[in-house]
Amino acid sequence: MKHLLRLLALTLTAFWGAVHAVAEELPKTELRIEKLNELDATIGQAMRDSMLLGAALWVESRGVSYHKAYGQRTLQPVAEVMTEDTLFDVASITKVMAGASAAMLCIERGFFKLDDPVSQHLPEFSGEGCEKITLRHLLLHTSGLPINLNPKTQPFTTHDEAVSQICGTKLLFEPGSQFAYSSVGAMLLGGVIERVTGRKFDEFCTTEIFRLLRMNDTVFRPGGELLNRVAPSSAPERGLVDDTVARLAGGVAAHASLFTTTADMARFARMMLNLGELDGVRVLKPETVRLKTSVQSPAGLTSLDAKNRPVRRALGWDIDTPYRTPPHDYSLSRGALFSIGGYGHTGWTGQMLWIDPFSRTFVIFLCNRYVDSSTDTRPAVYQLHHRISTLAAEAVPDFDFKNVPGALPGRHVR
Repeated sequence: MKHLLRLLALTLTAFWGAVHAVAEELPKTELRIEKLNELDATIGQAMRDSMLLGAALWVESRGVSYHKAYGQRTLQPVAEVMTEDTLFDVASITKVMAGASAAMLCIERGFFKLDDPVSQHLPEFSGEGCEKITLRHLLLHTSGLPINLNPKTQPFTTHDEAVSQICGTKLLFEPGSQFAYSSVGAMLLGGVIERVTGRKFDEFCTTEIFRLLRMNDTVFRPGGELLNRVAPSSAPERGLVDDTVARLAGGVAAHASLFTTTADMARFARMMLNLGELDGVRVLKPETVRLKTSVQSPAGLTSLDAKNRPVRRALGWDIDTPYRTPPHDYSLSRGALFSIGGYGHTGWTGQMLWIDPFSRTFVIFLCNRYVDSSTDTRPAVYQLHHRISTLAAEAVPDFDFKNVPGALPGRHVR
């Protein structure tokens, strides 16, 4: 085991050394205007095709940014124009911006270790093989826990009650043997974070991450004046989280419940590219960011839901993941040009964040895809993510995406 850990450490050092060698040579240049115009046209067409009601975009490379709002925030009860300060329910992006970040802070502060069994910190999590599940399994989606809870089977009205239901969940497979995306695992991670810190998940994330980064429009239960800037979803009321389980559990959960803006997400992405620091404020150690954004999934890991195709995941973050929907495209939000080795995540509500450390570029796309109650545009929006990231990469001048030192081998989605 010590030999494997040393080998992993050397591999990570070589990988990030190559990334930063490339990054240090990159000049600060303007983005290609013709590709930015294509981005505008692509998003405009998506709205005309009734795929979206409106959206907000932020593309940034080497400190040069392009950001814009499109279309409508809502049509009911009155029409509102989309603005750049609109707050969106980012759904599963909560898993990485809040959940994974909070978990890594806990590791830095000695509250737990990656390979601790969950039951070490939640003794009630036992039976059905649950004692074998580690915190690493939760972050890699290899725990064997199902994708979500069923509130009809065992109703719950608080986060603690939801976690109690998880403690009696039957596993789908032996922990560590397969990849299967699990919101239940992320929710359980939030329960561990609350237990070891003695603080509520939302309070810990807000105080220890978001306010330090001056992400003042990043909240869990928006209220007051902020409600006027929230893009509605399918939730019964504006400002309520769209995810049913998170909503029933009190509106805060580590798998989905965060609301934020493109500008705040841009600050978070800059912090990640700067290896944990922004504007003189350090949130995470450089080695922590390197660890959580590099491939941590074991060699040979495959996806149970995508015909056992190979998977590469970071801690919480997607790097190279096949999806169950044919033709099992890999990581659509990476686009066709960004090198494998970047990282990102998407959200059920239509949201996307992708960060490419090689070119020091990130793409944020937030939208209101709830055009009407009868149409599920999510599959089409995920394909749109691919197009947006491809155009964003094409907008980056003077960077050869075909020959990137340190990039991982593998296929691209075209």
